[in-house]
Amino acid sequence: MQRLYFVHRFIKAKGIDAFVITSIKNVRYLAGFTGSSAFALVTPDRRFVFTDFRYQEQISKEVEGWDIVIEKGSRIATIKAFAKKLKIKKIGFEASVSYEFYKGLADLKFKLLPGTDIVEKARAKKESGEISKIRAAVERAEKAFLKIKPYVKTGAKEIEIARRLEEQLKKEGCRSIPFEIIVASGANSAMPHARASQKKIEKGDFVIIDWGGEASGYYSDMTRTLLAAGGSSHEKRKIYSIVDDARKKALAVLRAGVGCKAVDAAARVRIKEAGYGDFFGHGTGHGVGLDIHEAPRLSWTSKDKIAEGAVVTVEPGIYLPGVGGVRIEDMALATSNGCEILTSLNRDLEVVG
Repeated sequence: MQRLYFVHRFIKAKGIDAFVITSIKNVRYLAGFTGSSAFALVTPDRRFVFTDFRYQEQISKEVEGWDIVIEKGSRIATIKAFAKKLKIKKIGFEASVSYEFYKGLADLKFKLLPGTDIVEKARAKKESGEISKIRAAVERAEKAFLKIKPYVKTGAKEIEIARRLEEQLKKEGCRSIPFEIIVASGANSAMPHARASQKKIEKGDFVIIDWGGEASGYYSDMTRTLLAAGGSSHEKRKIYSIVDDARKKALAVLRAGVGCKAVDAAARVRIKEAGYGDFFGHGTGHGVGLDIHEAPRLSWTSKDKIAEGAVVTVEPGIYLPGVGGVRIEDMALATSNGCEILTSLNRDLEVVG
């Protein structure tokens, strides 16, 4: 099973008997189980997925190729029983587990080896079925945005726009909202992760809208910046043009095998050369899939390379305190000879009433 490649590699490299996966998103990725409570245990030649009685019917329908076990006691007690049955003495675990869970494992007197981002390495490269789901999540998000865009105008409250967009996303088929929708206008738009407020859009405001869709558990993430009519707009149009150019330069570099740092640098250098380097403080992008933020990370600190099939955001921005901010975010699929942009919404500066 290709999705277990890095797990088996870790088991072999560390000479351990088994690896425990507790992240529910990683369990879903590996075994296909969509319930909210489960863990998995992988040995060199077997794989088990555990859940409780509530999901007995669901897991039997969703999971194939794994031994299914219904837990009848605590999770730690279940692991202890299976370790005894399978003669496990050295066990690996995801480093993201809670301290309480780690302490429970430690009390069992195993030799423990933490593993960081083991399953996440596999998740960074999307398979065709995953890409199809992400495309659907993009389509739902874009349709929802176009339907609420007429309400983005002078006098509208940020929170009202966010609520309309969330409602429309659900009407388009999104069973969940990947993150709290950002609608930030005027000075609020200078905060990259501003929360939608009671503020009304005023003449000349930048309006940043950052939202995403969902399809079959996979997410999309995109941002558009609009300009409210009226007021002085010369510098704002200039800033918008710089950010859009930075976006284009990053996408021109993005391809399988390229370092994440190089994609980030393409956008960052453009903004820095324009004199706004101090006002772009976040990474240029990140992977998207079962989580809204996952590997790879497009930042100046990353040492990773982009895998063929990776789906990432490209979202440079400039944020001027007291003035406002611009962020333009697309999603792209890395290929061997470049990238395919998955988002299709207009990227030219739009002035709204």
